[in-house]
Amino acid sequence: MKKWSMAFALMLGIFLLVGCGQKKYTPQAINEDVDVCVICNMQVKDDAFATQIVTKDGKNLKFDDIGCMNEWKQKNGVDHIGMDYVRDYNDKEWIQFSKATYVYDSSFRTPMAYGIISFKVKKSAEDFVHEQGTGQILSADELSNHTWQQSKDMMDMHMEEGMDGDMHEDMNMDHNGTN
Repeated sequence: MKKWSMAFALMLGIFLLVGCGQKKYTPQAINEDVDVCVICNMQVKDDAFATQIVTKDGKNLKFDDIGCMNEWKQKNGVDHIGMDYVRDYNDKEWIQFSKATYVYDSSFRTPMAYGIISFKVKKSAEDFVHEQGTGQILSADELSNHTWQQSKDMMDMHMEEGMDGDMHEDMNMDHNGTN
């Protein structure tokens, strides 16, 4: 009986050490003065479209649009990712990529014209689609089959607006779908 107690205590100790030793991958705050997208080198705004990856070695990679984050994943694979984050469209809270619900429509104005908006609660995504009168609800798994094409019309409009530092402000849609 004493041997079983010692074995149980040893196993419990190992379990606690392993559980407590797991690395946490937490997102960093956006600093608009210095943060630029790893893919397109545009300023990352502290808004609902910002995304980030925390690599297993603790490096934070920031993106101005979920499409840029996807492009990084396609080029680099997912083996180096500790955690990936998107932001809730309503309150800008960081959410794990795999736990968010997404809404896509090519007419949605996002920084790099991918037209994908993220929500922490599926009901909020459904409400958004209802309010906008358009949009396709997608899970993180369904995004793996998404075409990831930028809207040509949106990109042309971005070019017409010019590539100045205020472009991000012009491209962010408010909750009524207007600027």
